[in-house]
Amino acid sequence: MQPSSHIWRFWLAFVVLLPACGLAGAGDWPRFRGPNGAGIAEDKEVPVKWTEENILWKTPIPGVGHSSPIVCKGRVFLQSASEDGNERWLLCLDAGKGDILWKRAAPGREAHIHPLNSLASSTPATDGERVYAAFWDGQGIHLGAYAFKDGTPLWENDLGSYKSQHGFGHSPMVVDDKVVLANDQDGTSHLLAFDTKTGAKVWQIERRPYRACYSTPLIYTRPGGGKELIVVSTAGITSYNPADGRANWWYTWKFAKAPLRTVSSPILAGNLVLAASGDGAGDRDTIAVKLGGQGDVSGTNLVWQNRQFKYFAYVPCFLALGSHLYSVSDTGWAACHLAQTGEEIWRESLCKDGFLASPVLVAGKVYAVAKNGTVYVFEAAPKFKLLAQNRIGETVTSTPAVADNRLFIRGEKHLFCIGK
Repeated sequence: MQPSSHIWRFWLAFVVLLPACGLAGAGDWPRFRGPNGAGIAEDKEVPVKWTEENILWKTPIPGVGHSSPIVCKGRVFLQSASEDGNERWLLCLDAGKGDILWKRAAPGREAHIHPLNSLASSTPATDGERVYAAFWDGQGIHLGAYAFKDGTPLWENDLGSYKSQHGFGHSPMVVDDKVVLANDQDGTSHLLAFDTKTGAKVWQIERRPYRACYSTPLIYTRPGGGKELIVVSTAGITSYNPADGRANWWYTWKFAKAPLRTVSSPILAGNLVLAASGDGAGDRDTIAVKLGGQGDVSGTNLVWQNRQFKYFAYVPCFLALGSHLYSVSDTGWAACHLAQTGEEIWRESLCKDGFLASPVLVAGKVYAVAKNGTVYVFEAAPKFKLLAQNRIGETVTSTPAVADNRLFIRGEKHLFCIGK
C-alpha cells in the first residue's frame, strides 16, 4: 500500500527540515578541534590526495587571524581582525558554496602580540542555536553569543582586562547549557561558566596563575555516568563538576626547571588525559595522568612524563587512536607513541618549516598541515606510511575542520573547502 501524496509530502518536508532543528549534530565540528577537542572526525570520504578539482571552493577571508574554522549544520564560522587592528569580526559562511552569509563586527585596537600570534586567534564554538565568540579588543576580553541564523547579537559579557606577553588566543567550549572559558593570563587565572541562553554567570573559579596559557578544556564522561570538566594549564590538570565548578581532583605539574607554558589542548586516551607544554627555547614537557580520584592526586596519578627536547609538540595537539598517540611538532617531526607508556614507536622528519596547526584524524589517517601549506597525510598505524602530500599554496597557522566529508583549511588569505 502506497502512502497518499499529501502524507508523503509531509514526511519529506519533515526529513528535510530535521537537520535544521535541535542542537549540533554528531557529524559537526562545533568547537576547536571538533567534538570534545579530540581532533577526530567520523567522516570516511575525505580525499587523501587531491588536485584542483577537489578544491570545491576557495573564499577570500577579510582581515587576518589564526582562528580555526568550526562547522555546524551546513555553516562555517571563524574569527578575523581588520588589517589596521581597529575591528574584530565573526564570520559565517555557507559550507556548501563558500559564500559569506554574515559578518558581525566588534571594536578593537592594535596591541602587542607574539610574532606567531594574531589579533584574532580565538576559535568560536556553537551548540547549533547560538555561536559563542571571545574577542580581545587589545585591552580587555568580551565573550558574546550570536544568533546562529543571522548573527544577531544576543548577549555580551565584559570579562575585564587581559595581560599576556604573547597576546590572546583562548577559545570557549560548550557543556550542557553552559559556555566555559579558561581565562588564563600572566599573573591571574579564572575558569568561568555562563548560561548559554542569557549570558548570566553561573560560576567562577580561581586557578593558580603562571604565564598565560591557551588550552581549551574538554569533557570526560565517567563509565558509570556523570561528566567532568578537564582543565589544563601550567598549574596542572584539574577535574571540575561542570554544574557548579566544584573541583573533583587535581594534579600539580612539576617541571625540571622553570614552569613552561601550556598552548596545546589536552586529549583523552583511554583512562588517561594527555597534556603538553613548552617554551620558545625548545624545552618540552608532556604528561599522561590517570583520570579519576578525589582531591590531590599528584602523588598517585602520574603514569608517565616525557621532557624530550624538540620531538614532542608545543603548539600542535596530540591525537589518540586505540593504544597509540600521533603527533606533529613545531620543529617538523611526526611521531607515534604508546599511550600507556609514552614509548616511542616511530619518528619521521616531515617538514623543516614545522607545524602550528594541530593534526586531525579521518578514517584511520592523519591529516597534518604544515606552516608552509603542505598537507601531509599518513597512516595512523604503528608503522609510518606517508600516503600523500598536498599543497594549499598559502601559509597555514589554523587547525582544519572536518564535516560532511569535506576538509576545511584556513590559509593566510583564503578558506579552502576540499572534497570529492
